Amino acid sequence: MPTVCVNQSGCHIRLSGERLEVFGPDPDSANPQGAAREKLLREIPLRDVDRLIMGDSTHISTPAMCAMLEAGVAIQIFSWSGRCLGSFLPAQNKHGAARLLQYRRSLEPPFATEISRRLIHAKLYNQRRLIQRVGASRGQLKDPNSAPTLQGPPQPGSLRHTLAWLDSLFESITNAGSIDELRGFEGAATARYFQAWASFLPTHFPFEKRSTRPPLNAVNACISFGSTLIYNEMVGFIHGHGLDPAIGLLHTTEDGRWSLALDLMEPFRPVIVEALALDLFSHQILNQESFEARDGGVFLNELGRKKFFIQYERRLERQFMSEVLGHRTTLRQQLENQAVTFKSCLESGPHFEPFLMN
Repeated sequence: MPTVCVNQSGCHIRLSGERLEVFGPDPDSANPQGAAREKLLREIPLRDVDRLIMGDSTHISTPAMCAMLEAGVAIQIFSWSGRCLGSFLPAQNKHGAARLLQYRRSLEPPFATEISRRLIHAKLYNQRRLIQRVGASRGQLKDPNSAPTLQGPPQPGSLRHTLAWLDSLFESITNAGSIDELRGFEGAATARYFQAWASFLPTHFPFEKRSTRPPLNAVNACISFGSTLIYNEMVGFIHGHGLDPAIGLLHTTEDGRWSLALDLMEPFRPVIVEALALDLFSHQILNQESFEARDGGVFLNELGRKKFFIQYERRLERQFMSEVLGHRTTLRQQLENQAVTFKSCLESGPHFEPFLMN
């Protein structure tokens, strides 16, 4: 059980020996005043926990929190809307030299540009690969591995036309001379990609464009929530390997955000967030009852978040054979590996290989 998610309102987490006990309201055993009494919902061995995600209405005892931090367990707290309010991370102070090197390298334009180029190239590759695979599975392409230009001239607006257009950007990304140029290509590619991606959604869950703060429809609510989850996981992995998640390259360093985490998660957006959203809506795991309209936006409700968490964990922990690595791995392992390989390239040069989907 790498991740424990306590999503139900009004729960308490306590420590009992080497186990976590999760208590919650029991509606079948109300006291004379009508208030629900607590019952033990789950006992979890502490050694089985890698991270804890809990809602803002969950209470946790100080002994339980201290035991988890001592065991190296990261704790993340989310609001009802899915916004991460903050994290508790195990204290570490062993990587001062690595951070000094990171700060120096981040100020070197050739290094920053080359890392940004590789991240955008990998994101574009994964975007293209996702719509190619989904298109093939739905009969819109004959062969998911064939080049679209070999099947006759693609018609404007078709999936094959989009794939050919995305293909044309790889050379532009390779030849771009600045991070600003790269950002322009990334923005154009993502806009075109989302047009094709949205065509795979059920008609009763339309998606016209990305909207955040707040998300304006159910699809945007899922994308935002999934992005928040991998963003905060990446922050934890970067901290855990001794780097500063605030110092960005592709995303400029600004107060109020972890820019390096935003950089390193870019190739994973299509693979985790957008692929998962397609599955959730296409297989009717989420429906209209999974969402609620509040504060000018649309958000996953408690039941929707529970379903999302289950499918998110399954996706991140499912083993697969990586064609690039040549061995079995998981997407969560590759999230952490992204931080590890970035740290290595600070010394060895910008020979950074971001994650590529099969």
